[in-house]
Amino acid sequence: MLAPRVLIPFMLTGTIWGSTWFVITGQIADVPAAWGVFYRFMLATPALFALALAMGNRLKLTRPEHSLALGVGIAQFSGNFLFVYHAEHHITSGIVAVMFALLMVPNAILARVFIGERAGSGFIGGSLVAIAGVALLLVHEWNAAPLGGDVALGIVLAVGGMLAASIANVVQANPTGRGVPMVSLLAWAMLYGTAFDFVYAFVTLGPPTIPTGWHFWAGTAYLAMIGSVVTFPLHYNLVREIGAGRTAYNGIVTVCVAMLLSTLFEGFAWNVLSAAGMALALLGMGLALRSKQRR
Repeated sequence: MLAPRVLIPFMLTGTIWGSTWFVITGQIADVPAAWGVFYRFMLATPALFALALAMGNRLKLTRPEHSLALGVGIAQFSGNFLFVYHAEHHITSGIVAVMFALLMVPNAILARVFIGERAGSGFIGGSLVAIAGVALLLVHEWNAAPLGGDVALGIVLAVGGMLAASIANVVQANPTGRGVPMVSLLAWAMLYGTAFDFVYAFVTLGPPTIPTGWHFWAGTAYLAMIGSVVTFPLHYNLVREIGAGRTAYNGIVTVCVAMLLSTLFEGFAWNVLSAAGMALALLGMGLALRSKQRR
């Protein structure tokens, strides 16, 4: 975990994704969530294909590889983000980020089932502590929100996004996925996901809403280029390098950055309950990070 090839992308993805949670709130304030997701990946997809070409990666995929890219694209770049963008209508971005920090749990379970990664007792114990901490944070959010039903819906949507992301994390690390250059696989996956996002948005919302404000497109460009083109190849390479469960531990960094921004700009109010929840969440994730995993 301390080798530069692991530590640098681990810290970089966690830090960048910690900032994207807050930027997303600005996107969904100007357009419906589904169109916001589409605009993000509409900008990111050509850039990812260009990156693959610049790296000399092959872009031609076999039929099984295209099928894998389709599955990853629908799970990661459609299901995950559609759930997340809608969730942020109901609960703060910091809380959604905290819930996603527990991505290590479904990642570890699915990785055990599909690619043979085994989590030790230390991982399980640390995850239980982290879950208790997140539960306290969610209780705080429930008490602070004016409409309890909205908070419940936000939690359900965030869990859906987390499960979709976990599926994408794990399935791309199968033997078929490992035979494809990472950026090429992600470029095709993002193309498929973007196409689905467009169809979903058009069917459910009608013709697109096109914002004219510069701040919307500046935020979308940041989410597309920095929050997607830079981070996703780093993240998925980490999954292949150190495993799906351990890669998800960058949620520790993400949570710290996201909750700081939520406190500064979204009015997240700390009290004993939320502070205890954050402490337990970070402690649990730290314990899980120290545990060993076997392949």
